[in-house]
Amino acid sequence: MDYQKQPIQGAPDRGRNARRGPSKARITLWVITSLFGLFILIAASIAFYIWNGLRPTSTGDVREVVLENGMSPFEFAQVLEDQGIIRDGFIFKYYLRYKDEGSRFQAGTYELAPGMEIDAVIAKLNAGETVQAETIRFTIPEGFTIEQIADTLSKDGLVNRDAFLALADGTSKWEDVEAIRAIPDNKNLKHRLEGYLFPETYEMEKGSTAEEIMDRMLKELDRKLVALPEEWEEAMKEQGVNFHELMTIASLIEREVVVDKERGLVAGVIYNRLKAKMPLQIDATVQYLLDKQKERLMEKDLEVESPYNTYKVNGLPPGPIASPSLKSIEAALYPETSEYLFYVTKKDGSNEHLFARTFNEHNRNIRKSNEMAQK
Repeated sequence: MDYQKQPIQGAPDRGRNARRGPSKARITLWVITSLFGLFILIAASIAFYIWNGLRPTSTGDVREVVLENGMSPFEFAQVLEDQGIIRDGFIFKYYLRYKDEGSRFQAGTYELAPGMEIDAVIAKLNAGETVQAETIRFTIPEGFTIEQIADTLSKDGLVNRDAFLALADGTSKWEDVEAIRAIPDNKNLKHRLEGYLFPETYEMEKGSTAEEIMDRMLKELDRKLVALPEEWEEAMKEQGVNFHELMTIASLIEREVVVDKERGLVAGVIYNRLKAKMPLQIDATVQYLLDKQKERLMEKDLEVESPYNTYKVNGLPPGPIASPSLKSIEAALYPETSEYLFYVTKKDGSNEHLFARTFNEHNRNIRKSNEMAQK
């Protein structure tokens, strides 16, 4: 008798399971492989993006790129991208962080060209290899008045004479210049900044304005004062003068003295006459009032009515009559002690003076000087 085979109850149906598809292990492996491949693809894309962002741009003409004062390296990165020097400012920022660069970048104008290596750009910014601006050069001699300074600069085409003098009489600029804070509000001043534009040879960028030139000269006085002995302000107080008066005395010395060794002696005469309440009777103060300098003053010149005429008024003039040198400022601070009250120029071509204690002695020196001229 044939019996039909029946499946054993509870036994797995192997044929049916075989048709269910891949096992879980294979699926897991496939997922892992896919994710790894995706990760590799993403990493490769990022690496390519970074590589491409850091590689040089196409070559091109040299360009002037300005790194402004106060501009951060990250801000400058965008300027470099805009100018076509680098490909990607965003990547450049993070490259700077990675390399710990940017803190030594120096402000200025740089000549950079598309096609430069990133590290070469960074090295140039670190070194401060800026474009040297075209400059102007001018010399202001010691003892020049502010009008002579204006004439010199105007003749060289650097300023408008009248505009320069107007600046010298203004009061609203240069609050950051220490030296000019001592200038009094005195309507008798011929030019407010007279004596405060330091005589020196200057080099400045071409195209500098009159304001910039004047600012540079005023700040040079501040710098020169730093070179004086530390106790100079105490020495000034010992002489019984303020800074404006000191600069006035220094300007008188500058205009009266040619031979350096006499600066201290002439300073001493000025202080002696001030203490004696005598008119200073300094020719240079009268010359300052004249439109043109004279070889020799006439009696009528000495009668001009002006607070600057030290033949007519006692004490110092309202302010400096010229720009004094540092040597004259030092002489005003540290005068040579003597009993001299008078001096007269030797007429022998030496530019030296004969000094006297009394008026009679002074008259003898005048005769002696005139005899020198006849020889």
